[in-house]
Amino acid sequence: MIHRYADQAALDASLNARGTVPDIDPIVAAYAAQSAKSRASLPCQINVKYGPKPAERMDIFPARAPGSPVFVFIHGGYWRMLDAADSSFMARSLNEAGAAVIAVNYELAPAASIDEIVRQCRAALVHIHQHAASFNADPARIHVSGSSAGGHLAGMMIAPGWQARFGASGLRIQSASLLSGLFDLEPVRLSNVNEWAKLDAASAARNSPVLHPPEPMPLIVSYAPGEAAQFALQSEAYLAVCRSRGCAAHFIAEPGTNHFDLPLRLMDAQSALSRAVLGLMGLG
Repeated sequence: MIHRYADQAALDASLNARGTVPDIDPIVAAYAAQSAKSRASLPCQINVKYGPKPAERMDIFPARAPGSPVFVFIHGGYWRMLDAADSSFMARSLNEAGAAVIAVNYELAPAASIDEIVRQCRAALVHIHQHAASFNADPARIHVSGSSAGGHLAGMMIAPGWQARFGASGLRIQSASLLSGLFDLEPVRLSNVNEWAKLDAASAARNSPVLHPPEPMPLIVSYAPGEAAQFALQSEAYLAVCRSRGCAAHFIAEPGTNHFDLPLRLMDAQSALSRAVLGLMGLG
């Protein structure tokens, strides 16, 4: 998904999400502030360990009734910034609708490779599947979501075949919502993002969701109107590949959003994105 005549500057620009907004700082501050409100106002389990590394932790907002679906959110930040503490801004809205909500943390690049970040997120899903009853969730009703780099990571969570390596053959993700993701890491490898992504050709292919589409399942893809080119192109390509595999895959439009504030629409139960997510979780 690289235009064959794109020069280096054009490729770098096509992956520059920050260049699509005047200032990301107020939006990132909103992530943190709204997530802090969630932790202060809802029953929650903070910094629950799912692995031995300090970054392998999650914040859990239990559902109100046993057997509820669980919404698992993986944050973005180009694999190198943000935290689970910034990533539970949607907890109140989805919790009130009947879901458990979990914000997953992971070790950041470049200290962690993309391979390792993917491994950690998969380990988090195994933990969620094994301990679902402890937060009133049904292990067969896991919905995985993520934005930007988190959209990429969510795509790797629904890639087939990894569960057996974790001793979790019974783990099946029911549905997913992928927001402004990157699904082909070869352009990333060739861009200035690789200064911290540290991909080679093999690891880029290994971690490209477009090369590892899911088995048939319902999923949502969304991106903002003014996305940098690769985010939009790759989302459309991934959507097409998933449909070709028999997935019930749908694009959800959210006019008036940008790359960074799109996931904040999950705070509004009446937004198109929230209604679609709740529908996939059986809460529509």
